Amino acid sequence: MLSSSSNDVENNEVQWCFSQVKGALDDDVTEADIVSCVEFNHDGEFLATGDKGGRVVIFQRDAGSKSSIPRRGEYNVYSTFQSHEPEFDYLKSLEIEEKINKIRWLRRKNPAHFLLSTNDKTIKLWRVTEKEWKVEGFNLKEENGTYRDPANLTQLSVPKVTPTNLMVEASLRRVFANAHTYHINSISVNSDQETYLSADDLRINLWNLEITDQSFNIVDIKPANMEELTEVITASEFHPTSCNLFVYSSSKGTIRLCDMREAALCDRHAKLFDEPEDPTNRSFFSEIISSISDVKFSYSGRYMVSRDYLSIKIWDLHMESRPIECFSVHEYLRSKLCSLYENDCIFDKFECCWNGTDTAVMTGSYNNFFRIFDRTLKKDYTLEASRDVAKPKMVLKPRKVGTTPKRKKDEIGVDCLDFSKKILHTAWHPRENIIAVAATNNLFLFEEKA
Repeated sequence: MLSSSSNDVENNEVQWCFSQVKGALDDDVTEADIVSCVEFNHDGEFLATGDKGGRVVIFQRDAGSKSSIPRRGEYNVYSTFQSHEPEFDYLKSLEIEEKINKIRWLRRKNPAHFLLSTNDKTIKLWRVTEKEWKVEGFNLKEENGTYRDPANLTQLSVPKVTPTNLMVEASLRRVFANAHTYHINSISVNSDQETYLSADDLRINLWNLEITDQSFNIVDIKPANMEELTEVITASEFHPTSCNLFVYSSSKGTIRLCDMREAALCDRHAKLFDEPEDPTNRSFFSEIISSISDVKFSYSGRYMVSRDYLSIKIWDLHMESRPIECFSVHEYLRSKLCSLYENDCIFDKFECCWNGTDTAVMTGSYNNFFRIFDRTLKKDYTLEASRDVAKPKMVLKPRKVGTTPKRKKDEIGVDCLDFSKKILHTAWHPRENIIAVAATNNLFLFEEKA
């Protein structure tokens, strides 16, 4: 029988239940429909996704779900637009995919919404606005937009503004191009809301949101001789409150904190976060699996979370020598690294995210599993985003992976995992326990059980 204190702990646990799924649940999935990034805006009222076809879909929180008791986490499609098109670099004979790599929202200053989206080479700033009126009675064009012959005009009319059904319009405001030789892997808006950074494999550039034809190179790790290249930049992000600080991670498993006040070119880091590898775990795959695929500051700015292939780590900005917490995401795959290398899964780049109170982190895995680590309760959960749970208010049952020949009834064997189904992109509502999980072409939304 549990003691009262144990009961309190159990009552503090979050139970997750199914809320919604967006996207077709059929097997005819095209490459263009696969979701490639997920991002809540700063108050969680909007959720944006990008896909491999270059499209951005924005979802808005359902007003009824906010006012209901208990509150629900339901979203409706707000706007869909084509952000990027496939391009061709004739100088390098290179095709540039339209796939959206990252989306970042700007903080709202007026009724319009602004967001940055990027593919491998080009960053775009979009303005999303609502219109409840239209202009009628143009002199030089018809209502359908076709132009009239001025020679046939016999009288002039005054255009009128008339109310109409709500329309959401996405307009392109800026195009930031021709600044990256290599593929862009990160964009991050500064806390000053005036500048942002973009990072590729070897360089990080600083942009002003008002200037499209000039950027400043703040990090350059490209060696004079490319044969001497030992690491590449994998992710980068600005500090949430200190506009002069940013971090970038590398394929060597290190995280560097840089201060832009020290020098124009941040080739010398202010802090280096690195954990020496355990010699007993050394193998042929050590360098590959130690590469950091994502790094994110906590909302308070005191901590960072980083994700490598097998684990997720919490770092305190005041301690560089080792992480303060380390969680195993799927340690049972260590014995499968050889086959994962052969099918290229070992190079998958999993993202990670914080909850709004910095007390939990989330990341993805294979077989449409995703992992939540509760830092307060010291507990971790393996949950699944699948069609089987796509029923209203269905509570998610924790999943377990068995590593021994004799498995329990509710366990799934390592050899039975589907490595083609992977959760690479996740997002957590900044103020509530609502999470978004991208599974192939579907976006699953889960909420805390009331």
